[in-house]
Formats: sequence, structure tokens, C-alpha cells
Amino acid sequence: MTRVAAVDCGTNSIRLLIAERGPDGRLVELERRTDIVRLGQGVDATGEFHPDALARTFAATEGYALLIKDAGVPADKIDFVATSAARDAGNREAFFTGIEERLGVRPEIISGDREAELSFTGALSGMAGGGPGPVLVMDIGGGSTELILGELDGTILAARSLDVGSVRLTERFLGAGPPAPDDLGRAAAYVDGLIDASGIDLGAARVWVGVAGTATTLAAVNLGLTAYDRSKVHGSIITVDALAGLLADLSAKTVEEIRAIPSMHPGRADVICGGTLVASRVARRVSTDRMVVSEADILDGIALSLLS
Repeated sequence: MTRVAAVDCGTNSIRLLIAERGPDGRLVELERRTDIVRLGQGVDATGEFHPDALARTFAATEGYALLIKDAGVPADKIDFVATSAARDAGNREAFFTGIEERLGVRPEIISGDREAELSFTGALSGMAGGGPGPVLVMDIGGGSTELILGELDGTILAARSLDVGSVRLTERFLGAGPPAPDDLGRAAAYVDGLIDASGIDLGAARVWVGVAGTATTLAAVNLGLTAYDRSKVHGSIITVDALAGLLADLSAKTVEEIRAIPSMHPGRADVICGGTLVASRVARRVSTDRMVVSEADILDGIALSLLS
């Protein structure tokens, strides 16, 4: 049976999924890893990858290469996808070369539209069918946020990649925290402007699905988990009111206090407030009072693309 390896390298994290197709046609997950490498460290200000960020990313990739080799994934079934930070960095050739030397494949910098398509496909693959449409998939990354409105049959009605994410918003407006009320207000106004200019009718969504690190981390905190548990996070619900409460709570804490939350990944503690703010601005525009959190995301979309 063919095995595939999908690597998603974003502004904040790098992630691996090794999978194969099961008898029912759905993905069978064999290995899934996440490492916070902060590849986008300072890219918004300097326009280049920091040497330390490249070193962290290369070290994680070396570990992934060993897992992929041990799983017997053929070279033509490996895809390394790079998103927002890699689109913006002037010294990205050093990134390309370093990844190719370690993994044997050259990173593919995908467009925002392609990122949105893969996120939507991956998110739907993890849904248990049924329910009314349209569905809005929200993927808040470190450097960008994908908003995809579509039908449950996979038809995409509208998709936009917004030039804002948890890392970028933190570096531009919020700082080390807790952020001042004026800074939160300026950040919210900035996000509002991008959403309103996106042309997507978020109010048309009957189902709202949050994927990737911000949404899954907030789900774990909302559930009060003593340790992160994917099986409990996947399919969990965060109400709009609960999301507002999470933003108020996180924005009043220092990074050290956020890092002490049992289910919080240490590498997300300094940017989770920014990601929560983005989610809260989307919440003001959808017509549902809840967000469904999914562990299936762009990685699953990449893997399905490799298998198709």
C-alpha cells in the first residue's frame, strides 16, 4: 500500500504527517508530529529568515527525514509545502537548499489560494458528514489566516488568504504582553479591515470549523485539559461566548502565566493571544454561535493530494 509524507512549514510551526489510504478510502494516520520552530522570526520586520530560525527548522527536518525513511515512503510521495513566511523572505534560497539537502525534495511555496484549497479539503476529510452548509474553514497560522467558504461536497465558494496571523499580529501590535487595551484595539481594527476587504460573506456560513494550532490550542484550554489530547480536541466545540472569555483571560496574562496553562505548548504561549484575537473577529461575523475544532487540516489535504 502506498505511503505518503506531507510536511507543512509555516511561520510558527513545522508539521509532519505520514499516512496511507485505508480500505474505506479515508486517510490512515501512521505518524503525526509538530515542532514549534518559529521560522518566521523577525521576517515581517527584516524581510529575511533569521539564522537561528533556519537552524531550528533544519534540525526538525532532519528528524522528519529519519521517520519518513523508516516508514518506507518513496521519494515521489513526499511533499514539503511552505507557506506565508517563505513567501515573504528574501533569503529563501538558503531555506530551499537546506531542506533539499536533508529531505531530498525541494520545498514548494504554495500560493494563498492553494493553501486555502488544501486546508478546506483536509478539514472536510475529518468531518463526520451531515449538517447544513455552507461551511467556513478558518486556518489561523503564524503569518497568514486562510478563510474558505464552501459546501460539504468540497465545492469552494470563496477563499482568501489574509496577511495576518498569530506571530505577525503579535510582532506588529501586541508585543510581549499582556497587551495594552489600545494595542488590542489597534490590532482588532487591523484584522477587521482585512476581513472586510476579503469579499467573503462570513455571515453565510452555517458551520464554522477552526483548524491548526490556534484553534486546537484554544480547544484544549477551553476543555481544561491537564495535558494536550488530540482525541478530545478533535470535534470539540468552542462557543462564541467562550471564545470572548478566552481572549479576555489570555490578554490579561503574562507570557509566563500563559505558558503555565497545562495544555499550552510552550512555543505558542507568546502568540496565542494574537491568534485568539483573529478568531474573535471572525466570530463577530459568522451566523453560528459555535466553532467546531478539527485536527484535520492542510496536512491531510496535502496527503490526500499525494494519494489522488
